[in-house]
Amino acid sequence: MSILILGSLLGIGLILLMAEILFVPGTTVVGIFGLVISLSGIAYAFLTFSPETAWWITTGAVIINLAAVVYGFRSGVWDKFSLKSSMQGGAFDDRLVGVQVGMMGKAASDIKPYGKADFQDQIYEVKSESGFIPVGTEITVIRVENNLILVK
Repeated sequence: MSILILGSLLGIGLILLMAEILFVPGTTVVGIFGLVISLSGIAYAFLTFSPETAWWITTGAVIINLAAVVYGFRSGVWDKFSLKSSMQGGAFDDRLVGVQVGMMGKAASDIKPYGKADFQDQIYEVKSESGFIPVGTEITVIRVENNLILVK
């Protein structure tokens, strides 16, 4: 029975240390809890077994914990948990290509101050500089900046 308790304490401690490395790195709460459980397993070994046997158990537990961590980093097991790609894009992603200052268009919806406008058979979201513009009104682009078309 004591071997079962000792194995459980050391196993749970190892699992929690590995979970700290894999799933919640940087929080240290799970890692510290795993270390405490491992240390309590070692303390249990010193209380239950002879000192010589307890030292062998301690040495074995340390070697197994270090071997699991080193093997995990060297074998590429951790690569399955890391992000390999990054998002590409930005604030200006060519949606306003072809729109120029001075271009004439027509309000496709009421612009109050935001709305839709038609420039060369393309619908764009625009902002009115002068307030409300009713649908169907001829408008002019006065400024294009950072994905925003200002009209009057």
